[in-house]
Amino acid sequence: MPFALYLLALAVFVMGTSEFMLSGLLPAISADLDVDLGAAGLLTSAFAVGMALGAPLMAAVARRWPARPALLSCLLGFAISHVIAALATDFALLLATRILGAIANAGFLAIALSTATTLVPANLTGRAVSILLAGTSAAMIAGVPAGTLLGSHLGWRIVFWVIAGLCLPAVLGVLSTVPRSQTRRTPRTPSLQNPPGPAPNLGTELAQLLRPQLAGTMLLAALVNGGTFAAFTFIAPIVTVTAGMPEGAVPLVLVLFGLGSFSGITIAGRFSDRRPLLILIVGGPLLLAGWIALNALAEHPAALLALVFAQGFLSFAVGSTLITRVLYAATGAPRMGGSYATMALNVGAALGPVLGGITLSAGSGQLSPVWVAMLLVALALLIALAAPRLLGSR
Repeated sequence: MPFALYLLALAVFVMGTSEFMLSGLLPAISADLDVDLGAAGLLTSAFAVGMALGAPLMAAVARRWPARPALLSCLLGFAISHVIAALATDFALLLATRILGAIANAGFLAIALSTATTLVPANLTGRAVSILLAGTSAAMIAGVPAGTLLGSHLGWRIVFWVIAGLCLPAVLGVLSTVPRSQTRRTPRTPSLQNPPGPAPNLGTELAQLLRPQLAGTMLLAALVNGGTFAAFTFIAPIVTVTAGMPEGAVPLVLVLFGLGSFSGITIAGRFSDRRPLLILIVGGPLLLAGWIALNALAEHPAALLALVFAQGFLSFAVGSTLITRVLYAATGAPRMGGSYATMALNVGAALGPVLGGITLSAGSGQLSPVWVAMLLVALALLIALAAPRLLGSR
């Protein structure tokens, strides 16, 4: 695998830390800015909305730009949004910075996903995606727990300052691996029916969204990811209230979830190009069973810890495989395909916390977001059973 992929994954790590870090900081933000926990969860949804909307917008704007200035512009905008967030004293302003930061993140990830497919043979698309998304899971293992610990001792604002500072090595990584003025190549397509050549115009690429296989696969990915975020965003009160564990256990739980997700992405990346249906047929039902088990056993700390690892593994094994299937289904949109994959990830990341926050605000209990996860994954399985062609033929 090209070393450039790993340096792009470093930038994804920094951005992933920001995307997920609020899972451990929501109680502190809620208290400091005087909003309830369900409302504070909108910060996660706002980031996901910005990602979902920003991915196609930024990809369309920058589709003719060289990769280097496009990626650097996104990193700069991301850093600035976090400086403003660190200074924010109003919840509305903090919410706005999350949207702006997410748009920059979305642009970077969409361009990086499309660029990654130019760096590897067509039959290794899944491996390339798994390396980029491993930056996200590494953020859960190291970045998010570290941010939670730092925030608990020095306040949540310091975490935003640190994220802004971490953009510097990400910038150096892009500068050292991406040519100064080379225009991005049309990504290698995973199908012999779509040979390399000039990229189609924007209208043609957008029209691909009307294809049932692409739209349906994006829907499945959004539902699975929505379930993950519904439960993960509100994991802190489940740990401290439902399981009765000390507040210091929250970073440990986040590390376990991150280790599980990293393992899931890594293993799924080995098979998602050759045996995607095996991962989805086996992993999908197990993922649903895991949410059911977590809902039933969350009061028992040992069971909760084991299930957090298992759900991290299954959520990202299934989720990353579906994202790979989105890229395969988007071969007719070589410049915009990465943004469609980013949309699929973040529509779910926006939907899950909103639904979880609504159930919490309605007084349904700390485990109500897990119920949301169960329902979203169950819906995805029903759709896959009703329309198996959405998953492809392999």
